[in-house]
Parts: sequence; C-alpha cells; structure tokens
Amino acid sequence: MRTTTLGPTGPQVGVVGLGCMGMTASYDMETPRDEATSISVIHQALDLGATLIDTADVYGPYTNEDLVGRALAGGRRDRAVLATKVGLVRDPARPTELKFVNNGRPEHVLASIDASLTRLGTDHVDLYQLHRVDPDVPIEETWGAMAEVVKAGKAKAIGMSEVTVDQIERAGSVHPVASVQSEFSLWTRDVLAEVLPYTESHGIALLPFSPLGRGFLTGNFQSFDELPKEDFRRSLPRFQQDALKANLALVARVREIAERAGISPAQVALAWVIARGRYVVPIPGTKTPKYLLDNVAAGEVQLSPADLADLDALPAPVGGRY
Repeated sequence: MRTTTLGPTGPQVGVVGLGCMGMTASYDMETPRDEATSISVIHQALDLGATLIDTADVYGPYTNEDLVGRALAGGRRDRAVLATKVGLVRDPARPTELKFVNNGRPEHVLASIDASLTRLGTDHVDLYQLHRVDPDVPIEETWGAMAEVVKAGKAKAIGMSEVTVDQIERAGSVHPVASVQSEFSLWTRDVLAEVLPYTESHGIALLPFSPLGRGFLTGNFQSFDELPKEDFRRSLPRFQQDALKANLALVARVREIAERAGISPAQVALAWVIARGRYVVPIPGTKTPKYLLDNVAAGEVQLSPADLADLDALPAPVGGRY
C-alpha cells in the first residue's frame, strides 16, 4: 500500500488505516462477536500495510482496547501505529443506553492513559486523542494534561477529534496538535470549509472516521429495514426511510463511477477522501476480512480528474448526521 506520514515529522503509515470500534461496539450488536476473526482482521491489516490502528477507551467500554491489546501481543505491537482516545464516558445516569458524556478533566486524562496502556498491553501509544472537547473544562487545561502524557513518555503525540479551528489553535498554544479526527466522507464534507485547509497548511494529519458514510456508501443498504436490529444507525436521520430512499441516488452515482473505473463503490469513496490532502488517512472500520481487503485496495487507487470532479459535484445528503 502507498504510505504517508502523520504530518511532516510523524510516523509512516499506510494511506488507509483501520478503525476497530465496530469489533465490539455500536454496529449490529445482535450478531455475536467473533473475537478470533476480529483479531485476524487486525493481523491482516498490519500485513497489508494498514498500520494505523484506532481504538478508544469508551468503545465497549474498555473491551475494544482489550481486544486490540490481545491482537498486538506476540511481537506485533512494533508494527502498528497505535492510537486510542480519552474524553468520552458512558452516561452513568443511563447505564443501559448508548449515551455518552464528556470528561476532559485533567485528572481523568492522567488516570485514563494508565488504564488504556494496561488494556493495550504496551508502555506507550503512538497517538493519544481527545475524543471530544469538554465544554465544562477549558481546552487549555485538558490539553495541558494531554501534554503531560507525552512528557511522561506514555504517548508519542497527541491529537483531537471533532474540533473547530479555534479549538485546534487554543490547544496548539499549549502543545503541538499532531492530528485531528473528524467524520469526513462523500456525504459528510463539513471539514472542507475550514478544518481541512487549516490542518493541511499546518502539517496536521486529518483522520477521517466513517469515510464510507457508516457503510451507506458501499451500497449495502437499500432500506431502513435492512439495518440490523441492534444498530445505532437506526437512530440517525440519514438512515430513516424517507431520507435513505433519497440518498440512494447519491449511492447510485458512486456506483456508476465505480463501474467506470473498474473498482468497488467503497474504493471510490475512500480514494476520494485520500485525495483531499497529503496527510489525510481515513480509518474505515470493519470486522470482516473481505471488507478489509476491499478497503485496503483503495490505497492503490488514483481516481482520474474527471472522476474526482464528478464526485465533488455530488449533492449533499438528506438528513443530519445525528
């Protein structure tokens, strides 16, 4: 796979990474998890060059880091650029629901890194990310604690997720911001207005999550009823039946371009994202070997100027993100 770096001085990674959330959380929770298959997907990702492995303490919670830690044991840790996150916790007032609250308190950050390292079976992560900015804690205080994690050698670099340019600049005044993780895909383009131009001009990596539109851009769903019963996408506006039906026109156009280029719709969607900048590394999630192979192959795709122009011209989706 082609490679890039996480910023001009960051580690080398494949241009496609691997998001591990769905291996233990959020998607199709009615289907029993196959840990052995998930671990094999992580192993295969490393073998294929998808070396950026992304997890978070809140996925599960905790079970995702445990799984990734087991997958990287036995000599594989040094082959991965390992990223995890802190700053979201399950809402204690609604323990049975998939609801989260922010926690950016410095003491939480400093305690959480030690717990994450234990679960991951390592003495450091390559990238420690603030999952969300806590509106009740000044970003400078939270980021100061993140910087302490780097100073202690427990993380090589620190990044942020779902932030504004102002928040990046405020954090950057305390310690360099290595990466920004944002939802970014053919149907979620908000970062194109301000965030991506800023990260690109300042040598900050952009790590798009849900680059396949939470699976919709693959063309696997034709109706709301096809979504698994225990799946958080059932609560999202774009997946409600009327919006989903309208959004199928967007998927049809992606499929046309895929057929013209001789590749899959997923590869079209990922290649478009990769082409947005030098340090843009999407992290599509999967727990299925065949989808991993399809995603990784996108790292070798270079879309034509005509294909890119057609994709740039796609209409906005119907329905909000959340």
